[in-house]
Amino acid sequence: MINLYVVLTHYPVVNKNGDIITSAVTNLDLHDISRVVKTYGVRSFYVTTPLEDQKALIKKIVSHWIEGTGSTYNPKRREALELIVIKNTLDEVKDHIRKNGGSSPKTVVTSARHRSGNLSFGTFRNMLKDGNLFLLIFGTAWGLPEKFIAEADYILNPVMGNTDYNHLSVRSAAAIILDRLFGRKE
Repeated sequence: MINLYVVLTHYPVVNKNGDIITSAVTNLDLHDISRVVKTYGVRSFYVTTPLEDQKALIKKIVSHWIEGTGSTYNPKRREALELIVIKNTLDEVKDHIRKNGGSSPKTVVTSARHRSGNLSFGTFRNMLKDGNLFLLIFGTAWGLPEKFIAEADYILNPVMGNTDYNHLSVRSAAAIILDRLFGRKE
């Protein structure tokens, strides 16, 4: 198993005006990111939100696929959604990892903007081989606040296509990033 955990955070994130908000959980993000995480051998997929109604929604969706009729209808989906762990905050995620993994993970944030000193995919791929634990953080809505990004240990290079358009869904970005880190090369 690789030394990586993934977290999809719904707070703090920013809206299109740059205000810090709590975003809504989406069914597609839970399904698609958990399947990508399972495909590439990530240890756990954390979903953070401080909102009780959103945590209840996550539990309802996950429960359907790991305990309800969905578990027998699609056992592969069950395997992926079993990786979801719900927490209120990133600090709770780090505590959970420390309690279950023995050490504090280095944080790596994602962003659609390139910054000086970003971590390349190749460098991060090599770092993942050294035995240290890493927590790869994805933001919802319009991304993570600048203060949150500045507090991370590393900022990963953005996913860039071959046009100026750069507004991927978080589930698409997660799939591309994990493939760049762990995908088999032809």
